[in-house]
Amino acid sequence: MAPRIDDEESGGRTVSKGASATPATAARATGPAGSVPETAVPETELSVPGTEAATPVTAPSVADAEATTPETAPSLPDAEAATPQTAPSLPDTAATAPESEPSVPQAEADAEAGAEAAGPEAEPQTAVPGTAPQPAPEAAAAESAPGVAAPASAPEAAVSSSEPAKAGAVPGADRRVTAVRRIAAAGRRRRAAQLVGTAALLAVALTGGAIAVGAARDGGPAVAAASSAVDPGLLGSGDLDASIAALQTHLRSQPRDVDGWATLGLAYVEQARTKGDPARYPQAEKALDRSLALAPGNDQALAGRAALDAARHDFKDALTYADRALKQNPYGERALSVRVDALVELGRYAEADRAVGTADARKPGVPVFTRYAYVHELRGDVTTARRVLKQALAVATSRGDVAYVSAQLGQLAWNQGDYKGALDFYARALAADENYLPALEGRARTQAATGRRDEAIKGLETVVARYPLPGPLVELGELYEARGAAGDRARAHDQYALVDAWIALARANGVNADLDTALAAADHGNKASALRAARAEWARRHTVHTADALAWALHVNGHDEEALPYARRATATGYRNAAFRYHRGMIELATGHTAQGRASLAAALRLNPGFSPLGAAEARKALEAAR
Repeated sequence: MAPRIDDEESGGRTVSKGASATPATAARATGPAGSVPETAVPETELSVPGTEAATPVTAPSVADAEATTPETAPSLPDAEAATPQTAPSLPDTAATAPESEPSVPQAEADAEAGAEAAGPEAEPQTAVPGTAPQPAPEAAAAESAPGVAAPASAPEAAVSSSEPAKAGAVPGADRRVTAVRRIAAAGRRRRAAQLVGTAALLAVALTGGAIAVGAARDGGPAVAAASSAVDPGLLGSGDLDASIAALQTHLRSQPRDVDGWATLGLAYVEQARTKGDPARYPQAEKALDRSLALAPGNDQALAGRAALDAARHDFKDALTYADRALKQNPYGERALSVRVDALVELGRYAEADRAVGTADARKPGVPVFTRYAYVHELRGDVTTARRVLKQALAVATSRGDVAYVSAQLGQLAWNQGDYKGALDFYARALAADENYLPALEGRARTQAATGRRDEAIKGLETVVARYPLPGPLVELGELYEARGAAGDRARAHDQYALVDAWIALARANGVNADLDTALAAADHGNKASALRAARAEWARRHTVHTADALAWALHVNGHDEEALPYARRATATGYRNAAFRYHRGMIELATGHTAQGRASLAAALRLNPGFSPLGAAEARKALEAAR
């Protein structure tokens, strides 16, 4: 029997589980629309854990697990030993006060009834989303085979390359990966990935939804192992494309298979995540809606809609669908997990803390552990976050879960400036799956922080060639700028242009990309656009991440007095993020709070001295100038 996490002191102090403590990634990630008030926002509005009127309980620990699982993390070789098959639960106290699920809004109930009435008439013949051209605006999401893009509106924009690169052969791979792979006897297959040209990607993005990534395929296995921590039980084989192909074939002959449509929808959501391809989302929506038309209220499709809305950053609707799914099946792992994600990304940290306790009481396992850890990390409780993630790694049984949890531990270590620990955990992730993108990206980021810039650039070039997402694109652009070699300025500009392309593609497929816009444009784009996007995102959700983005967008636009309260809100929970502290320090200096500004900048550099290729250098320069 696997160990159970119970209550004890965390990090030398007890913390309240009933108080507030950010998905998505990630990591990461909504309220009424409207402008942000021009007046200062009290810092206390973002509640800090332990301050709310809730019955306090102590933070989780591994007190009862010590007999079978040491508190310290297993060494890399030892961690591959036999793992328990039963996942441990988190605090038992969560089971004593389960949350009551909110009622379904009448409007949604009416819609559901209408879908039920229209069920038979709505049934297509045997068409499967993703296997035949779709009418506009989803035309660009059509494909003739799983993972093969054929944009209907602009066929000439299809991306191709005559020289695919070996994705698994990452230049500069360190010896940690080799050692762990040898010990674990984890010989992995390699696959090739097509390089995506800047001009081609921009052209495709501007067609309003054509698939920019995956337009040309090499026929290899799935890029990244599907982790049950993201979509539990979705793909037993780990080969996402093959699973989708099998589902499509099945649904052509069995078009009334409710569970089949729901599973296909979830597979498309996962495909969009692993391939960085938001054009899959309209396909997912069609498949999930088909399942709901056949069986209104079935919990698998409702949970799928929750996952889809969360992926599109519509966290308000994600929460609604998760609650509806849990009314049908209170023990649904996916709905329980998405509910936590939605509450976190809405900035409702106290509720997220209670929700993750409820999820553990009902369905303990790796998905709950990773979310539990993140909720604690957001409130500065790194000790508990690390301990829970290590225990999750100890009970991970699939290579997808091992890669996922190891990468989470690597990110946590990197955030704290523990570069050796980060590299060790990223090596563990890549030993489980050498193509796992978060680990490849994290390793490159860590290499950059340790001065191995050329290795970092080569690693990030591999990542963005396969999946040009905003985070690694900005990181790569900044590394080019920091290096300053011939042609690097143009290379950096290309990366920032690709961010704009991805944002256009995401928006064309129903993704709210305002936070991505605000973060990228503030430093490398149109500053006015950054501020508009940041204000819009803040109107939807009040999280530490949106507070930081709004503060920085205000700062770069010269509104420092207005920015300061938001910068302070971003750090109010105790979240240990060097970029947040850097932003706060720069804003404090700009508003004449010299002592506080110097303290914030020093704290950022002390926490993670290589937090950004350009930001860290700017922090040192500003700190020196303020002496």
